[in-house]
Amino acid sequence: MMDKMVPPALECRNIGRTFMIKRGMFAAKQPLTAVQEINLKINRGDVLAIVGESGCGKTTLAKMLLGLLPPTTGEILLDGETIHSISIKEIATKVQPVFQDPYSSLNPRKTIEQIISLPLIVHKIGTQEERRERVEKYMRLVGLPKRLVHSYPNQLSGGQRQRVAIARALIIEPKIIVCDEPTSALDVSVQAHILNLLQDLRKELDLTYAFISHDLAVVEHLADWVAVMYLGRLIEFGKAADIFSNPQHPYTRALLNSVLTPDPSLGLPEITLGKSLPNPLSPPSGCYFHPRCPDATDDCHQTVPALKDTGERLVECHLYQ
Repeated sequence: MMDKMVPPALECRNIGRTFMIKRGMFAAKQPLTAVQEINLKINRGDVLAIVGESGCGKTTLAKMLLGLLPPTTGEILLDGETIHSISIKEIATKVQPVFQDPYSSLNPRKTIEQIISLPLIVHKIGTQEERRERVEKYMRLVGLPKRLVHSYPNQLSGGQRQRVAIARALIIEPKIIVCDEPTSALDVSVQAHILNLLQDLRKELDLTYAFISHDLAVVEHLADWVAVMYLGRLIEFGKAADIFSNPQHPYTRALLNSVLTPDPSLGLPEITLGKSLPNPLSPPSGCYFHPRCPDATDDCHQTVPALKDTGERLVECHLYQ
């Protein structure tokens, strides 16, 4: 158990983010609420996975956790201190990202050494020789051979490029890593190696992860806690083992039923959600999920459900007891 006096590594308090979207040359701008009323805590050393379909607000939330996008409402705390009072450079020393596409996130005109050492240069850490030694240290740590130090990103495989991105994130020794779909652009054969690397680095460096993903098979392998988002809202939260063994929200159950299984006798999974994700510019009345929910009642059509808290499980659903 964590000491109750120690603040969470990262905490969201009722945060939301609204964008003003212009739909035509002469049309007035409309508000699009990408994230709303999110309350989450990530304790030191934990892996919190944030899951949901494309468009549910995961990446917007990730940008807010990194300090790249200020919340419209609420506040984000880093080690108990609101990030509004911290400079972006100081946030970067504590929280670093690993993005989805390892090629587009690396400068193709820079060598691997230049890419990995850039955070040290920005933060004025060490001499040139010390930076070179540190680059080689973190290349070894992520499994990159020293001979690649003068190579360019286009000379590396996808898995090697993602290892470069991870080394760059780790080199200034942050304690929190925000991973936004870090394996989705990689071949399946490479994904497991990157996931195992992230697990090993977590133990070796005492890291805390916020892991953004739509791939529940990946999440099950890595996460301690799971937060399920739908149309910008947090609809279920709990321990990963509990979420996977006993999902409570109909949307979570549908997501889990859509996961491919290695058992050929089960055939292809069926996604029973029917309609596609509603328009976030014009969300449904009541529960946002009711147009796609097979168990929706009249109450679901009219009233937004409260987020019920039973200790270690949060569920936003009228049907949840």
